[in-house]
Amino acid sequence: MRAPGVVHHGTRRRRAAYRRAVWSGAEVLVTVGVVLLLLVAHQLWWTNRQARHGAERKVQALEREWGTPATGSSGSGGGAESGAGAVAGSGGDAQDGTGRTAGRNSPSGSSGGDRKQPRWSQAYAVLGIPRLSLRVPVAEGVSKANVLNKGYVGHYKGTQQPGQAGNFALAGHRNTHGEPFRYLPRLRRGDTITVETRAAVYTYTVDRTLSQTSARDVGVIRPVPRSTVRPSYGYTRPGYYITLTTCTPEYTSRYRMAVWGKLTSMRPR
Repeated sequence: MRAPGVVHHGTRRRRAAYRRAVWSGAEVLVTVGVVLLLLVAHQLWWTNRQARHGAERKVQALEREWGTPATGSSGSGGGAESGAGAVAGSGGDAQDGTGRTAGRNSPSGSSGGDRKQPRWSQAYAVLGIPRLSLRVPVAEGVSKANVLNKGYVGHYKGTQQPGQAGNFALAGHRNTHGEPFRYLPRLRRGDTITVETRAAVYTYTVDRTLSQTSARDVGVIRPVPRSTVRPSYGYTRPGYYITLTTCTPEYTSRYRMAVWGKLTSMRPR
C-alpha cells in the first residue's frame, strides 16, 4: 500500500503538468487566431487600400500622358474572388464563326477602334462606369500578379480592342486587391460604360447580364458572345460588344458572371 504523501505529490505533479499543457495550447490557439485575423485584415483591407491607390495613380498618369483632365472619381465602386481571370488579337473585323465580318454593323462614326497592340501587362485605357462611381485602368492580359492584383481590369488576350468589331472582353476582381467589379451585379440595362484611350472615348450601353455560369464558359468572351453553358444567354449576330466578367458569389471563385454591352458612340480626342 502506497504512502498517502506519495500519492498526494504525484497527483499534484500531474495536475501541474495538465495545467501547463492547457496553458500552452491556449497560447498556441490565441497566436493562430491573431495570425488569421492579420491575414484577413491584410486581404480585405490592406490589399484593397494599396491596389486602389495604385489604380488611382495610374489613371491620373494616363490622363496626364493624354493631356486630358480627370473626368470622374477613380475609386472602386467598392469586390471577385480574388481572381476573375479564369474564363478563357486585336485588329480587323470580328467574325461570327462563319467567316462573315461585323464591319457593316459599325455604329455611326466608328473608325474601327484602336489599332495599336498594347504590351503585355501595359495599362493603356481607362474604364468608367458611372453607376458604380468607377474609373479604373485597363491593362493587357489577365495576369493576377501583374494586372488584376494591382486593382486594374484586365483585357482578355485574343479578344478585340476598344471600338473594334467583335468583343472587347475584360476581367476584374470582385473581392480584395481593389475589387473594381464588386458591385457589377448592380448594373442594369441602359447603363453606360466608357472606355477612354489615347485616341478616342468609346461609349457602350449595357444590354444583357448572365448572373452565373461556369468558370470555363469561354463562349461569353467570343467575338459573338454566347454562353456555351446556358445558350439562351448571348448573341447570334456580329456586332461591337463589351464583356465584363468577374467571380460569383462573393468571396469565391467557383462561378463567373458576365455583363454585356453594345457600342453606341465614339468620339475622337
